[in-house]
Formats: sequence, structure tokens, C-alpha cells
Amino acid sequence: MAPSSSSSEELMLVNREPTGVAFVTINRPKQLNSLTRSMMVDLARAFKSLDADDSVRVIVLTGSGRAFCSGVDLTAAEEVFKGEVKDVETDPVAQMERCRKPIIGAIGGFAVTAGFEIALACDMLVAVKGTKFIDTHARFGIFPSWGLSQKLSRVIGPNKAREVSLTAMPLTAEQAERLGFVNHVVEGSELLKKAREVAEAIIKNNQDLVLRYKSVINDGLKLDLGHALALEKERAHNYYDGMTKDQFKKMQEFIAVGWLDTVSWAHSVQEQRWVSQL
Repeated sequence: MAPSSSSSEELMLVNREPTGVAFVTINRPKQLNSLTRSMMVDLARAFKSLDADDSVRVIVLTGSGRAFCSGVDLTAAEEVFKGEVKDVETDPVAQMERCRKPIIGAIGGFAVTAGFEIALACDMLVAVKGTKFIDTHARFGIFPSWGLSQKLSRVIGPNKAREVSLTAMPLTAEQAERLGFVNHVVEGSELLKKAREVAEAIIKNNQDLVLRYKSVINDGLKLDLGHALALEKERAHNYYDGMTKDQFKKMQEFIAVGWLDTVSWAHSVQEQRWVSQL
């Protein structure tokens, strides 16, 4: 990865690759990547900058060392919690939610409280075996403000979410995968490789449609099913109404080539399965 920018103390690293993948690394390993106020601001600005960068297609968010993020640095709790918590410009979760680009969380070790909420703000997750997601809001008397009380129940179901949050017991990567929260569980040495693999699969697709698709999925999740289906229909009509005849022709040509590639890929996968069974 070729570095392109970082914060003054290199606590938040941003690396852009020529492939279109950008890596954001929370880099405070000795403190298990606990977040100070300035780190939160840096993270928010990183996502805003990457969203505006046309060369960036997918963002991978990870942490250095033994943890993804162990939450807020409680030695600076008053500064964090009484600070500009309503300022979306410096709110990392708000900026992640505003980001049009797909965000892949590459999670290892621990994602605790604020770290858990940051993981929830990703579009998909790759986690190392044994990784623990822990919500300690109730244990330490911290009121959630980055969405954990509302998002988790919508992903894993209300009963399990209540258990995770009210007991402060860990949710393992393996459990999270079964519940549909984590997409892939891998060995530690494979974490960034798998995240990159998913990112590169996204980059191979029509990038305009990738952005539109992410948007309609995420916006639809805020609505009941009936209104979400109407939203999809409305955006589909707007999309096709805005296309020229030349664009339709190019789309048809692309589909024809893509269909052949898909069939070839499917045959290759099936052959690999047959070989593995011999």
C-alpha cells in the first residue's frame, strides 16, 4: 500500500492504492486503538475526503495491532462526550453513513462499544476468527449515540441485541457470521487479503450502479417494505429515463460480454468443486 496522507501523529493512516481501494487504519495499537477526540475528527475527515476522491472506489477500514478499536479513550471522556457530538462534519459515524463508496470493515481482536458502532457503520465485515464485538454502554453508564441501540437489533434481531447490550457479553465473529452481521470469518493472516478480494470484486462492476445500489439499499432500510419498494421503483425509472440510446446500446453490449464471462466463471467453479471431490 502506498501512503498518501496521515494525521500529524499518524494515529489515523490513509493509504490509496492505484487499483481504487483505499485503506484507513486506526493506528494507536498500544492503547488498543482507543479513540481520542482528535482521532475521531481525523477519521471523519478521512471518510469525507475519500468519498470526494473519484479515484477511490472502495474503502477498507481496519485497526493496527491486537484490536480493531477498543472504544473511546475514557481518560478524555468529558472532552469526547460533551464536545461537538452533534457536529456531523467531525462525527466519523455520520461521515461513514454519508459516504457513497462501499466500506468494508476488516476487524481483528476486539471491537468495543464505539468500535462496535464503527463496525456497524460499515457496509460489510470481514473478521478474524475469535474476534469479539462487545457493547459496554450499560456496564460503564455511557449512553449510546452512534447507533448501536438501534442498528444492532435490525441486523441480528431484537432479542439477541438486547442480550448483547444489556449483559455486555461478547458476540464472537463466528456467532456474528451466523446472525448475518459478519460476512466472512478468516484467519488473522488472511484478513486484509480477504477484504481486498471483496473490494476488487466490487471494483470489477459498473461503478455508477454500485454507488446507486448501495444508496437504494441503505435508504430503503430506513423505510417499511412498501415504501422501500416504491423508492426502488422510483429510482429505477429515473435511472432509465436519463439514459440515451447510445447508453442503452453500450449496456446491452456490456451485458452480452458479461453474461459469457459469468457462464465461464460458473463452469470454472463447478469444475473446481468436482476436482476437490475426487
